[in-house]
Amino acid sequence: MENLIDSLKENLKDKGYKLTPQRRATLDTIIENQGKHLNTEEIYDLVKEKCPEIGLATVYRTLQLLDEMSILSKLNLDDGCIRYELNTNENDHQHHHLICQKCNDVIEVELDLLETLEDEIERKHHFVIKDHSVKFYGICSKCK
Repeated sequence: MENLIDSLKENLKDKGYKLTPQRRATLDTIIENQGKHLNTEEIYDLVKEKCPEIGLATVYRTLQLLDEMSILSKLNLDDGCIRYELNTNENDHQHHHLICQKCNDVIEVELDLLETLEDEIERKHHFVIKDHSVKFYGICSKCK
């Protein structure tokens, strides 16, 4: 995790920003909860435990900055709020998500099953695909 923090710290510094204690607490919270797809308020509640003086607006601004810097990705799971996840490699396609319609659990699918389809679309339509997002809705094994 320290290598990731060092890399992010350099990335922030290169773009003229500092890794303030509030940004660090927000980033640490996201890293510690990687894979949980937290929304802004959930991140705020967790950050506030470590950094009680932080305000919701600071967390919002930090998430916006980290998204603009491609450190985070916004994820819309059609539940009325934006969720965030850490970008581990900005050159890769985003992974797919399985969303349980009973418990709202989100399961990540690391396989990219659309490469052949992308190649065909690019060739047929002379279109360069930069990324895609796929969400599958259903019932998870815990809720069956």
